[in-house]
Amino acid sequence: MFSVNFVRALATALPLALAVPALADIKDYEFQLAQTELKHGDGVVVTVRLIDRRTGKPVPDAVIFASRIDMEPDGMATMAAKLEPLPSPEPGSYAFRTNLIMEGGWRLSLAAKVQGEEGTVESRLVLKATP
Repeated sequence: MFSVNFVRALATALPLALAVPALADIKDYEFQLAQTELKHGDGVVVTVRLIDRRTGKPVPDAVIFASRIDMEPDGMATMAAKLEPLPSPEPGSYAFRTNLIMEGGWRLSLAAKVQGEEGTVESRLVLKATP
C-alpha cells in the first residue's frame, strides 16, 4: 500500500508535472529594421532585429535561410541586389551587406527559423535609399 506521505507528495507534484509552459506562436516574432533610411551605394550594411513581441526582447540564434532585397516598392521587383550575411553585431541583430545601386524604395524579404519554435518567421520590410 501507499504511505500517506507518498500520496501527499504525489498530490503536490502531479499539478506541477501537468503544467505545460505557454508556447509561443511564430506570429509572436517579428523582424524590425535598425534604420529605415540608408545612403545608397555599394557596401551598405542593412541591420535588422528579431524581436519577441510578447517581451520586446531580441531573439538570438535564429537561422535565416532566405533573404532577398529588391526595388519592389518602386515597381521594380526585378531590380534585385545581392545580400551578403555578416557576423551578428549583437545578440538578436542580423546584418547584411548589399549594393543599393539606386535611390528609392527597397524591400528586404527574410525567412527564418527560431530555435525551439515550429513554423517560419517571414517579413517584408521597406527601407529607403537616399542620396
